[in-house]
Order: sequence, then C-alpha cells, then structure tokens
Amino acid sequence: MASEESEEQRKLSLKIARLFDESGNGVFACSRGGKGDSGDEFLENFLKFLLVGAAAANKTVRFRACQIVSEIIMRLPDDAEVSNELWDEVIECMRFRVADKVPAVRTFAVRALARFANDSENGDILELFLEKLPVEQNGDVRKIIVLSLPPSSATLPMIFDCTLDVSESVRKAAYSVLACKVPLQSLSIKHRTNILQRGLTDRSTAVAKECVKLLKDEWLEKCCNGDPVELLKFLDVETYESVGELVMTTLLKAGLVKMQNGQTIRKFLISNGDSTEGGHCNHSIELMDPEVALFWRMVCKHLHMEANTKGSDAAMTMGTESAVYAAEASDNNDLLDSILPASVSEYVELVNAHIAAGPNYRFVSRQLLLLGAMLDFSDASKRKVASEFVQNLLHMAIDHEMDENGNEVFIGDGLNLGGERDWAAAVAELAKKVHAAIGEFEEVVLAVVEELARPCRERTADCKQWLHCLAVIALLLENTTSFRHMQGRAIDPAEILHSILLPGAKHASLDVQRASVRCLGLFGLLERKPSENTVKQLRCSFVKGPPSITIMASKALLDLGIWHGPDEMDKAMKSNLSSQLREHKMPATPVEFGNGSEDLDIELLDLLYAGLEHDWGDIVEVEENQSIHDILGEGLAKILLLSNKFPGSHASTHDLLLAKLISLYFNSESEELQRLKQCLSVFFEHYPSLSANHKKCLSKAFMRVMRSLWPGINGNVAGSTLMVSNMRKRTVQASRFMLQMMQVPLFTKEIAKPDDNESENHDIGTDLSPDFESGEEGLAIRIAVEVASFHAKKTAAEKAYLVALCRILVLLEFRVSEQGAIKLMRRILNRVIASVATEKELTKELWRMAERLQAIDRHPDEKLSTEQTDLILGKLELAIKLDDGDCMEVPPTPAPQSTRRTRARRRAKDEESSSDDELSPTSVVPSNPPVSRSQRASKTAALSRMTAKASIRIDEDNDEDEDEEDEAGSEVTSDDDSEPFD
Repeated sequence: MASEESEEQRKLSLKIARLFDESGNGVFACSRGGKGDSGDEFLENFLKFLLVGAAAANKTVRFRACQIVSEIIMRLPDDAEVSNELWDEVIECMRFRVADKVPAVRTFAVRALARFANDSENGDILELFLEKLPVEQNGDVRKIIVLSLPPSSATLPMIFDCTLDVSESVRKAAYSVLACKVPLQSLSIKHRTNILQRGLTDRSTAVAKECVKLLKDEWLEKCCNGDPVELLKFLDVETYESVGELVMTTLLKAGLVKMQNGQTIRKFLISNGDSTEGGHCNHSIELMDPEVALFWRMVCKHLHMEANTKGSDAAMTMGTESAVYAAEASDNNDLLDSILPASVSEYVELVNAHIAAGPNYRFVSRQLLLLGAMLDFSDASKRKVASEFVQNLLHMAIDHEMDENGNEVFIGDGLNLGGERDWAAAVAELAKKVHAAIGEFEEVVLAVVEELARPCRERTADCKQWLHCLAVIALLLENTTSFRHMQGRAIDPAEILHSILLPGAKHASLDVQRASVRCLGLFGLLERKPSENTVKQLRCSFVKGPPSITIMASKALLDLGIWHGPDEMDKAMKSNLSSQLREHKMPATPVEFGNGSEDLDIELLDLLYAGLEHDWGDIVEVEENQSIHDILGEGLAKILLLSNKFPGSHASTHDLLLAKLISLYFNSESEELQRLKQCLSVFFEHYPSLSANHKKCLSKAFMRVMRSLWPGINGNVAGSTLMVSNMRKRTVQASRFMLQMMQVPLFTKEIAKPDDNESENHDIGTDLSPDFESGEEGLAIRIAVEVASFHAKKTAAEKAYLVALCRILVLLEFRVSEQGAIKLMRRILNRVIASVATEKELTKELWRMAERLQAIDRHPDEKLSTEQTDLILGKLELAIKLDDGDCMEVPPTPAPQSTRRTRARRRAKDEESSSDDELSPTSVVPSNPPVSRSQRASKTAALSRMTAKASIRIDEDNDEDEDEEDEAGSEVTSDDDSEPFD
C-alpha cells in the first residue's frame, strides 16, 4: 500500500514539473487569450490541481506545487477573475505551508502570500510574517519574509532588526527594502544614523555596497538632489558626528562629491574694505551651519591626505608614473589652498567669530579648529599669529551659568579644557601643529600653567579657577611623552604635584577633587616609578571619597597598576602591606568605603577586590556609562591578561580574582552589568590561549567557582525548587565553559612535550612535565580530590554537586607522558566511583575512564610512593589522606541486565549466591537491585538469609527510600535526605 502511494506521488510530481516547464514558469497559466472566460476557468482548475499537490506527503511534490502557485500569483494580472472562495483556499493552504518542515517549501509559500500582505483585508498574513520572522531558522526564508514586508510602523522595527541578522543575504535584503519602500523623510534621525552606521561598517562587502547604493541612489540623488550638505542636514551631525564623518568619507572615496566653481570657505569672509595697522583687511563673518562646517573639514582632510599619498607615491616611483603622481598631488594641494582661508590671520578671525557667537556655535568652532592641521605654519609671522591664538584658547575660562539661587553652574564635564574632550583634543592638536619643535609645546603650555597656578598656590583661587588650571594641566599630561621635556620650564613637575594636584585632591569642592584625582592618574603614568604621595592619595580618595571620586580614583589606580605593575604600586607605599587574598582568604569586604576611615595597610589587589565585593547599594552615579563594578571588573581582567609582564608575588592571588570574574559573568544578579559581561566575553576568549600560567590559574579557580555558585553547599543559599534548578543549570554551564577554556590550545608552544617512546626504566616521579599543573591532568586530580573528600553522609545538594563534577571529570583527557598523574588518578578514582555509585550511567563512564587510564599506564602494577604522591599533591596545593590498601585495579564491569522478565519463584540458594558475589570485598561499587516486584521479592528473601547469618546489616526501608529519591531526581536540599545506614 505504501509503495502504491509513493508511486502516485511520484507521478503527480512529474506531472506538475512537466506542466511547470511547458507553461513557461507559469506564464501560460497567467496569460489570457481572446476569450477571458476560458482562461479564467483554466486558471481556477489549475490552481485546484496545485493545491492538491501542495498538501502531498512527498516534499518534492509540495515544493513544486508551491513554486508554481507563487509564480502564478506573482505574474497574475490585476484584472484576472478568480472566485473569492478559491483565493481563500489558496491563502489558507499557503499559510499552512509557511510552517512546513522543508525550508524550500516555506520560501515559496511566503512568496505566494507576499502579494496579499499589502491588502488591508488580509492583515492576518502580515501578522503571520511578523510572527515567523524572529523564530525562523533558515536564512533564505527570512530573506523572503523581509522582502515581502510592506512599509508600516509595525514592520519597520522588524526590518531594522534584520540589518543585524547573522545571514548576509538577510542583511542585504533589509537594506534593499529600506531603499525601495521606505522614503528618507519617513525615518527618524536615530533610524537614519543607525542604518548608515551598521551598513557602511558591515563586515560583508556585498552588504556595504547595498548600503552605499541606498545612500547614493535613494537618499543623495532622489531626496537631496545630489547635495551632500542637504544629506547631512537629515543626520543631525552635532549629535551623530561620527556618522556624518563616515558618510562624507564614503562619498569622497566613491567620488560622489563634486566641487563647483566658487565653493570655498573664503566666501564666509566678506571684506568690508577697511584695513588695520598691520595691513590686514577687516572682514564681516558669515556664520556657518554645522553641516557646512563638517562638510568642509572632511573635504579638506580628504584633499590633504590624497596630496600626501600622491606625493609619497611620486617619491617612490620614477619617470612618467612619478610625474603623474606629482601632478595629482599638486592639483590636490592647489584645490586645498583655494578652499582654505588665504592667510592665518583670516583663519583666526573666522574661528574667533564663531567662538564669540556663543555655545550654539561650539560645534562649528571645533570643526574650524581641526582645519588648522592643514595650514602651513612654517613662516615665523604666521606662527606668531597662530601662537597668540593658541594662548588665547588656553586662557579661555570655563563657561558657566547662574542657577535660580545665584550659584555658578559649570557647562561641560568639568575635566577638560572647554568642558568637553573633543574641544581639548582639537586645541591640543592645533597647539602641537603650531609649536612643532621638540619641547616647544611643553614650554608654551607650562607658561600658561604657571600663570593659572598662582592663585591656586596662594589659596585665593575659586572653584572656577581651580578647574581651569587643572584642565590645562590635564591637556599637557595627556599630550606629552616624558617629564624630560618639562624640566627647567616655568614650573616643574614636582611643583605641579605638590602645589596643585595633591592640595586639589583634598579641596572642599567635589568637582576640584575629581579633576585633581584624574590629573594624579595621568601624572603617575609619566613617572618612571610611582611615587609614594601619588599612590597614597589615590588610595585614600578611592576609600574615603564619594562615588564620583571613587570612580575616578579606581580608574587611576587600575591604569597605574597595569602600567607599572601591582608590585611596584605596593612598594611605593614603603610599608609592610598585608594580603588576605595571598593567604587564600575571601572575607567579607575588609574596607568600609565612604565613611571617612583611613586607608588600610593592604595590598592594591586586595583593595580593588574589596571594591568589587562591596555592595554599593542604590548608587546610580556613573562615569561614561560605567558603574564602579564595570570599571573594577574590566581593570582586574586587564591585570590578569597582562600578568606575565609582572611576574611578582601577586600571582598566587590571580586564581581568586579569576574565580570572582567568572562568578560575576554567570551570576543572574549581575544582569545590570551588561557592559562588563561583554568585556569579559572578549577576555575569556583570549586569556587561556596566552600562557600556560593562565591555564594553571584557571585550573585552580575551577573548584572555587563551583563552590561559590552551587546552591546548598559551602553556605550558599538555596531557595525554592525552581530557583535551585536554575542555579544548578547555570553552574553546570559555567563548568563546561571553564572546561572549554582549559582545552583551548596555546598561541605559542612554550614547553615541548616529552617523547612518549623514551626509556621505560626511568623513575615515575620524573614524568611530571613543567606544564602538568596547567594541563587537564591537574584539573582532573583537583576534581577527583574534591569528590573523594566528601563523607558518606551527603545531602541532596551535595550529591547533585558531586554528580556535576564527575560529568566534567569524564570529559578530561590524560597525556601518556604524565605517568605520575595517571597513577595517582587511578588510585583516587575508585573513591570517586563509590561516591556516585547510585548514578549507573555515570558510573559506567567512570569505569571506562579507569580502563583508559590503565591502558596508558606504562607500569600498571607499580604504585606511587608516598613521597611521589605528596609531590604531586603539593604542586597542586591539595591534601587528601590515601590508604595503602587503595586499589588501582579497574572494577569489573557488570554484565548487562537481561530485559527478560524474571520468574517470581526462584531458589533462595541461587539468590543468596548471587547476592554474596555482588557484595564481595573485591567489588568497589555495589550493584543496584532491579525494581520489578518479582525481583524485589527475591531480594527480600536473600536479605532475610543474610540477616540471619549476621554478615551484613542493611536497612531495606532506607535503601528503598534512597532509590526512589535518586530516581525522582530530587532538587530539594534537606538534612533528612541523607540519613546514615543503620
């Protein structure tokens, strides 16, 4: 019967394929002759025939039927007369096929429904598309769904999300839909910038080209008439400056920016005919729009780079090719000169006019400042004018406003010159361009610092003057490379430290404290070794300061710790510092933050770890979208990543830090730390591959992480059954994650493996390779010792914990060269098997592991001596008491139980013999009795005979309760679940 149905489906498939091929991909079915009635009748009959094939069991038949239906619908003219009942049948059938298990069938089913999705009467089809798109696994099907979506407020969020799809074709389709169906004016500014940011920086060239096509053909040509400035007005370049720069760079590289005659910055300088004493004409300035300023900056930057590139190419080549490059460089320079102001004086006049226009023109002023990098300051007169302009910029006070109470409110971040980092960077770039000689930049800025520092040293300065002075100092420290260029100037570094930075860190104003602490961090980066005053003040600010000061001090301490090393930071304190981390103690926070207490005499890593452990409560103050935990976690991760550069005494504490970071990464309570989790994901990807010491640290941290995350042990709170289950799943996930890190190969092979074929007459103790502790063998022994250390009385949480550890243990592999570790593992493994004897499948896997270890043991009959055992355990910092009678033999694998039902009546003598064999002293793992009623009766008879002989006493009730508890997989932690045997 089945063969007949298969033959019928094959014939139907061939018939459909033949009709499809002969009809020219459905054109014949869609075309109409002179008599429209006959054509419509054929179309209806043909569609009914295809609907039968679309419901066939054979996937090829369904595929062909849906393919032809979709082709007919897409090519069908609008005036075709088809009954509504038939269309309802077609739509219902295709809706059902959208959930087909074959991706190709789903693809053509979606394509068939695409034409109906635009109809308001078929809103259920659009809802179906929106429902299927997020859960669809096949990229081709998602692509067809995206192409079928009509533009609306309901579909636009889905289309935007598809620009981040994992499939290249889906992302490309999303940009195609945005180009064809969504006009630029209907999008919000945020959506426009997100589309361009994602598309132009996409890793796929095809997707980036599709986005460029959208930008050029639709947005630039159709909506903006080819004017890039008009396009920039749609992007709000003051808020999304980086997107505006990206758009201009793309257009300039593609040659889509055409310079028209008369387009130049000089048109904003209108001469009024008056002349100054120096012979310069006075100008009336026409203020620029932000889009115009960004446009000219990017054009000038492009021309400047092209001229330099072509000039370098001309110098590297010869003959005609060199002449061509030189001509192109000359043309670019000539065009650049025609755009820029004619003189430095006009440039300064233009910038000053925009600065004087107020805060609304701050963005334009900064764009014009960046144009200074393209000017030529080689002439002394030009450099003099520019130097005076730079002096004025450095002396420019911080903007402020008056609140309703008459208090000054500073505009900006209070840290950088001008109140923003970008403005300070633009001023510094112009100053270094004007004063390009070695040491000249430092000399000029220090002269300004000395002048601004006078009222600060005399303690007559107000908060505004303090912040201005600290902002100029920060600009200098960020843009100099050494204190060597600052010696012998108007004010030397030591005087800056003692007269400005240290007093500023103790100022009454929190804004001044914050700026001073930032400068102390920058100052310490330039020191050859961190000074005592700098380190003590930063530690004091970290402990005593409010959250804003603590955040800044933590950044400074971490930067200095990464730059100089934690050991150097501790040496700078010039006192004996204690370390609870070094003693492998993890107490509650030993530092009381924010209560005015003095800094404790503990090492830097202990202090930072205390901050990471501290509960900051409802503190919402953040610095650059980073919380205190984000900053500390990221900084400690960097210290661990660079730990090989600081081979000091702090290496013994790294496993505690690593365990804490892993626990944070998998802790459900750290959902708010998304930025830290993103940082740690990159850290974990590279950390184990850099060094064998990192893997050793990871091996030591494994058990700490497991104990800290598993519910119901080590003092961890358990909670409800659902909570316990979720916590266990998360801990198992963490264990497998750490296992994967242990198995990642190193980037460089630091240690050569011993030869497996070397002489067999060597001592076992010499088989330990230098990377033994960092290999899987070390982790396996750690897990085995942890499992074997538990007593016979175990709670349900402890039993589940041991099972989870053993499931990781069986996944670890031993190298043949590690003979000492193999023998020690064989010796401990029998205890491990006994600890999880109730888990039958897991026990079998442990038996197989024991067999593998015995197979690679070169001398299976030899045992490790006590000294050799202590040597291995000492290297791993483990302690376990092993008896001399511990057996290394592989336990016998029990024969598989027969599925045949056992007879109810059986001789007691045979059962007694069987039970005696199972409980013989040579067997380490007792076998579990079957659960059928007949066998339970036999077991009862056997137990009664054994009780009569007084050989073994077993409480059958407790045994049955324990079996039922193991079979049910109880998740509840209770002391009653682990009663000892009577």
